[in-house]
Amino acid sequence: MYSGYTIALLLPARNEELALPAVLKDIPPEIDYLLVVDNGSVDSTAAVARKHGAIVIPEKNPGYGNACLAGIEALKEMTPDIIAFADADGSDDVSRLKELLDPLVNERADFVLEKRIPVTREALSFQQRFGNRLATYLMRLFWGYAYEDLGPMRVLRWKTFQELNMRDKDFGWTIEMQIKAVQAGLCIKEVALPYRKRSAGKSKISRTVSGTLHAGVKIIWVILREALSGLKQAFCRLSSGDTHSAAQTRRVPGCSRSQSICQGKNRE
Repeated sequence: MYSGYTIALLLPARNEELALPAVLKDIPPEIDYLLVVDNGSVDSTAAVARKHGAIVIPEKNPGYGNACLAGIEALKEMTPDIIAFADADGSDDVSRLKELLDPLVNERADFVLEKRIPVTREALSFQQRFGNRLATYLMRLFWGYAYEDLGPMRVLRWKTFQELNMRDKDFGWTIEMQIKAVQAGLCIKEVALPYRKRSAGKSKISRTVSGTLHAGVKIIWVILREALSGLKQAFCRLSSGDTHSAAQTRRVPGCSRSQSICQGKNRE
């Protein structure tokens, strides 16, 4: 628990038996519910997670989004105040998760995510760097919000997350969340944190040609899908004479994008 809030951390994992021990050892004490979603692993991922005290949620259907959705379904019985996401490969420094929780709890942010600062050049592959630049450029082009990264470690309130109505079952999960956060008018903050090369095991996406292509196509598809959906909704509102959208105007009391927490540079 942190400042009176219960915290759940969700770690999607697929064949991460080698990386998990170090990751789970670094989980901060503020975490009340630690869930590892075993996404069809053929190694001892589930056994390792249980050994280190995690709640293991099985999800045989592959896909990052599928794993997250399975974890979310399990959390409905626990109803934490805040939900956090991170990767299980050791690249995210989960010991510093509190640095994302602070703005959420103390500064009225709605959605806080890491801005990855590579510890070594190998921490982020060329494909990842290029993909990040393209995706953040497209989000700025379509929605006018200048994200700096697609950092997988992120936190938001449980109620806020439920309102986003997440649905992607694959690689588009993280960018769908970032787009919907902007669409919902959330107060967003990115926090610079060190990012490492995975500690063990093999990458399923960024270090393989097929994985990179698949992920890249999916991310672009999600951006275009959400952009077209937004245009359709805007057309429907105009047709009905409704020129105001609740999602576009929602603001949390005390939070303004002119304040330091939501820098004006992010809204063009």
